[in-house]
Amino acid sequence: MPNETPRASRPAPSEPPASAGVPSPIRVVHWRADGAETWTGEAALARLPAALAAPAARTWIDLAGAPPELVGQVAAVLGLHPLVAEDVVERNQRPKLELTDGLVHVVLFGLLYAGETHLSEVDIVLGSQFLLSVHDADWEPEAVVGLRRGPERLLATGLDLLLWALVDGIVDGYFPVLDRLEDELDALQDDVVDQPTRWTLARLFVIKRELIAIRRAILPAREVLNQLTNRQLEAIAPEHVLYFRDVYDHLIRVTDELDTDRELVSSTLEVYLSTISNQLSAIMKRLTGVTVILAGIGGLAGLFGMSEAGPALAGAELPGFWFVTGAIAALALVTAVVLRRIDWI
Repeated sequence: MPNETPRASRPAPSEPPASAGVPSPIRVVHWRADGAETWTGEAALARLPAALAAPAARTWIDLAGAPPELVGQVAAVLGLHPLVAEDVVERNQRPKLELTDGLVHVVLFGLLYAGETHLSEVDIVLGSQFLLSVHDADWEPEAVVGLRRGPERLLATGLDLLLWALVDGIVDGYFPVLDRLEDELDALQDDVVDQPTRWTLARLFVIKRELIAIRRAILPAREVLNQLTNRQLEAIAPEHVLYFRDVYDHLIRVTDELDTDRELVSSTLEVYLSTISNQLSAIMKRLTGVTVILAGIGGLAGLFGMSEAGPALAGAELPGFWFVTGAIAALALVTAVVLRRIDWI
């Protein structure tokens, strides 16, 4: 069993102390049969050529939020094909798997949630003696379940298992984000039924847009895992293909949940529009009821106002006026009671 070395290993004498609270953008884990070492900062870049030249050794180079210049330097040391190096430096790709000069280049997207979803591109290049991972600083490979006890045990078994651990961590990270979106959708559905607002509609459209972006990142990943499980790749041992098939099954579940969530958003939007339409119909009914009452009052008052009721039903104007006024009020009250019974007001 190789010696496991924690992330914060003792720096080499030539490595300058890192600034407090500022993690190094480069970390190298170098495994040999007699043990493993972890380097960061300038010492990692300086020792990398010798580490790659060591026979029967395996090296993991992890770049987290590294500047393009550092990524280019590492790509030059690894001898990556110019097209692969360009893709890794630019980091503006879609999920894919490419084979170039015996190297396996995998591009996937991690999914993060902080009030809103965020996609983080992860580039992984697998060679015979090294594995390079390039990602933003907000995605942490240390949080991957397979790496919590350290990458050394995976490196001792094979670099392809380290690739599996990273891919598995990316795919498993989709589930908690989708669960949060589903919980928010449940709350929005309750709001739509109880008291829909413009904020509810705006949030529904935001979730719909996020689900579309997630779908655009996840669907091509199915083809990536399909190739990892069905193509014969020299960098992946046949006995380890089963691990990638398990990840492929997880990704199928993710896409099923994603399709369900998209249907929930569409149905919730339909319920929202129906609720607003029903509220508008109720308001129109009430306005119609009020109009009926006011129209009756206005019609009778206008009739007697124009003719003076001859004058006021041949009686004194004052008693006739009060009689007509009382009749109008009684008729309006009866109309209001009838409209109330039929739920128009």
